[in-house]
Parts: sequence; C-alpha cells; structure tokens
Amino acid sequence: MTDAAQRVSGPFTIRGDDLPALNVLFSDAFSERYRRDGMAGVRVPPLNPAIWRFAIEGAGEGAMLWRDGLGRIAAFNIAHASGKEGWMGPLAVREDLQSRGLGRAIVRAGIERLRAEGCTVIGLETMPRTMDNIGFYAGLGFTPGRLTVTLTAEATPLTDTRPPLLSALGAVEREAVIGECRTLAQSVRPGIDFSRELSLTLRFGIGDCVLLRDGSGALEGFALFHDVPLVEGRLREEIRVLKCVLAEEPMMARMAEALSAQARRSGALRCAVRVQGEYSTAFRTLIARGARVRWTDLRMSLGGFEERPPARGLVLSNWEI
Repeated sequence: MTDAAQRVSGPFTIRGDDLPALNVLFSDAFSERYRRDGMAGVRVPPLNPAIWRFAIEGAGEGAMLWRDGLGRIAAFNIAHASGKEGWMGPLAVREDLQSRGLGRAIVRAGIERLRAEGCTVIGLETMPRTMDNIGFYAGLGFTPGRLTVTLTAEATPLTDTRPPLLSALGAVEREAVIGECRTLAQSVRPGIDFSRELSLTLRFGIGDCVLLRDGSGALEGFALFHDVPLVEGRLREEIRVLKCVLAEEPMMARMAEALSAQARRSGALRCAVRVQGEYSTAFRTLIARGARVRWTDLRMSLGGFEERPPARGLVLSNWEI
C-alpha cells in the first residue's frame, strides 16, 4: 500500500456522486464482517440507491465520509437525528485500513455530530453474536441494552378497505397531519420528531405512512414504512416499518391489521416490524397474529444518552436504514 493510500482525511459530507463507491465499500465491509463470524458464504448486496439518498439527505451534515490520499472513500458514518433521538448507521471502514484507529475516529465524529444537534439519546445497533463489535463499541462508552426483534407478518387478502395513508392527502392537509404526528410522538416520548423522515419518504416515493384515528378523528397512531426493495435490483417482497408511534401499546393489534392490508396493496408478500425488547405487549400481539421472528439486533446506547421507555404508549424507531 502506498503512503498516499494510507493517509486519511475527513470528515467530508457525502455527495450524490459518492453513492456507487459508497455502496461497494458497504457491501465489501459487511460481507467481511459475516465471514469473520463464520458465515463465509454470505455476500451482503449493494443497497437500493433510493434508500441511500433518503438516509443521506435525512442525516444532512451527519452523512460523513473520509478519504485516503488518492481520493478514494476510506470510511463512512451516517449519523441521524430525529429531534432529540440520535443514532449512527450504517458505518464502515475499508478493509485495508482497519485496525488503525480509524473506526474509533468515525464513531467519535458521529457522537460529536449528534451532541452538537442536541440529542439526548445516542445509540446504534449491531449483531448480537458479534463479540468484536460489542467490545469495540463498549470501549467507546456504549452499553448493551435489549434486543430489537424483527418480525414479519403475511399480507392479508386484498379487500375494498384501504388503510388511511398520508400520501392520499392534499399538500396543505398533509403538512397539518405531519404536525399531528409530531405532536403525538412528543406526547409519548418528549423531544422525538420524525417529521423529516415522513416528508422525505413521500418526496422520494419510497413508501408512505399509515394513520390510525379514533372515533372522533383524533390521531392515535402512525407507522412510517418503505415499500421499495432494500436491495438494488430485487423484487418488492415486503414493506418495512421504520417508525411507529401509538398512544397506547395495545393499539398494535389495529396497526398490525392495517399494515398487513397495506402490504397487499403495495404488492408485497409481508410486512416487517422491528420491535424493541421493552414492548412485550406489542411483541405478543404480533406473534398471536402469526408473525414470525426473522432477525435480532442488539441496541447499544452511549453512557448518559440512554433511551427512556415511555410511561405509556409505544415508539418503535428503527436504528437501521
């Protein structure tokens, strides 16, 4: 390796023309991670560019990369702030530059970015079986929390019933409802705000938001989902819930019904919901409806910036793109 290839500078803000090289580094780095965990046959495919654009624009200046002396991408970290909730991911260091302290530097840069944003929660998710990752993040001040469990429920048969969607509203009413979503989220967990994710999802045409209202028309729940394939070139197989807020946790039964119906209308086979471990009622509700456990992630939070479960209600916030 030349001296120039080893010299690393940054962070720089990720640009649109960085996406092809960024996707290659992502695929290579995470495939190598699986190989180290004993799954040599697993190859992580490149992500859908639309998902990258959503994540990068949503993160703003938190979408950071580092370059070597030849101008090639050496590492990246995407630090997201949803109001006072901050999290990092994905992040990776090029294989030939690992074990040089660059990983610690990019995580610290993410922490600094989220603290500058005023985040009171700072976290990330990693594979629970990967001891190296857990030890690495622990050395930077992160503490393991509960698991996030990904469950999938089959799409229900198509009917005339249409779940209420944010995209069905006119521009003025849509902004008003996004405001309602912000108010509901902050009533359940003060400081949280998913307005940017809602707006960007509709602008990029990669998903929508299911709305739940009570008999008087008051908003009592919403679920932001993406229905474009996560992997570049794949067919649409599932809709993926990124954020879900409910005024009361037992409302998950109604939301699950609406999401399964929407999965069919989106042309998907199933709906994927990632449930944080503290929400046992929601987990049992989904299992009772026939949902299957597909994956687990370990949620880790920076010391002094931990999540606080709400006294009532539910906030599911996906710390992955």
